[in-house]
Amino acid sequence: MTRPPTTRLVMKFGGTSMGDLERIRRAARIVAAEAAAGKQVAVVVSAMAGKTNELVAWTDGAGAAAQGLAPSDDEYDTVVASGEQVTAGLLAMTLRNMGLSARSWLGWQIPIIADDAHGRARIEDIPPEKLAAALDAGEVAVIAGFQGVTRDGRIATLGRGGSDTSAVAIAAALKAERCDIYTDVDGVYTTDPRIETKARKLSKISFEEMLEMASLGAKVLQTRSVELAMAQHMPVRVLSSFVEPGEAPGQGTIVCDEEEILEKRIVSGVAYSRDEAKISVFGLPDHPGVSSEIFGRLADANVNVDMIVQSHARTQDTANMEFTVGKRDAARTIDIMREAQSAIGFDDVAVNEDVAKVSVIGVGMRSHAGVAKTMFGALAEKGVNIQVISTSEIKISVLIDAAYTELAVRALHAAYGLDKL
Repeated sequence: MTRPPTTRLVMKFGGTSMGDLERIRRAARIVAAEAAAGKQVAVVVSAMAGKTNELVAWTDGAGAAAQGLAPSDDEYDTVVASGEQVTAGLLAMTLRNMGLSARSWLGWQIPIIADDAHGRARIEDIPPEKLAAALDAGEVAVIAGFQGVTRDGRIATLGRGGSDTSAVAIAAALKAERCDIYTDVDGVYTTDPRIETKARKLSKISFEEMLEMASLGAKVLQTRSVELAMAQHMPVRVLSSFVEPGEAPGQGTIVCDEEEILEKRIVSGVAYSRDEAKISVFGLPDHPGVSSEIFGRLADANVNVDMIVQSHARTQDTANMEFTVGKRDAARTIDIMREAQSAIGFDDVAVNEDVAKVSVIGVGMRSHAGVAKTMFGALAEKGVNIQVISTSEIKISVLIDAAYTELAVRALHAAYGLDKL
């Protein structure tokens, strides 16, 4: 009699889920329940909540390399990757105390091969043989997230939220059934429940919708992890680690291919971001090549530009332009623009950081007219002025005064009937 194939499951626990020993014990009980159900389990862990910030502060205190020496980005990674090493070891110890065979794995031991862009590295390859052999032997593999190893043997971290990416990449390498992301929320909601108490938890959401929500301000999953899951067609389930095994059957939200969602909603969610700054450029020469010059300079400085709108100025043959950048890039953007002012020939540049971006997202937009009309009507009814608009196939974003953020989110949530899902 042939033995049926064993299901492999990758589980990931975030920083709040690893916050102290009691939370680690609860995570261990959740892992043990999956192992008891006959699954081969690999677990990816983040550092304890707040630990990475502490480690980053230490590296800041140590200071930059002296002039003439290479930057210390590789040593930065050595320091900040240590938080996940601690939680991986503690969870593996806790599982052993419960009678399970378990061991911790660091990025270089698997290995998780990454490029050498220290602090923001990307995973290039994960040879699955060592992990697969451990799982086949009945061991629970506890893996330090957020880290890989370069081809010359140096630790490289994947950027903030990188443990999500680690988990999805390992799930794909192991050909797992699913990747479960345990966090401090019990799923993906139609909007932030802290703003709209009528927000509803979604049972399923498409990769594209989740990618838009993550990039537009929703903090549930890291953007790169969703991109990777979509590319690998790896289902991801978002669920809470603050319940005991069996306490909340059917909890969580599945992030999956659009084809797996039977009922397509016109709009699935409302997202917002207060991390926006509006840059206004006045009196631009209105001829070809000006936009290329502006955004080429910003791209060379690694400044990410989002919403863009251009309009004619009062003076003939000139235009005004507005675009948004992240708040942390606002001052640098103004400096870059002022340095280029004489070369480009515009009159002035200004920044407004008292703005917010509010977006509606839904795959149903592709086949339904009137989504924009509903959005603009709902905002007008509440007296919310729109400064900039941008659209894609499945989302509409508007830039508004930051003071109206919560009002706009609630108005749009109601306008699309999301409180009735």
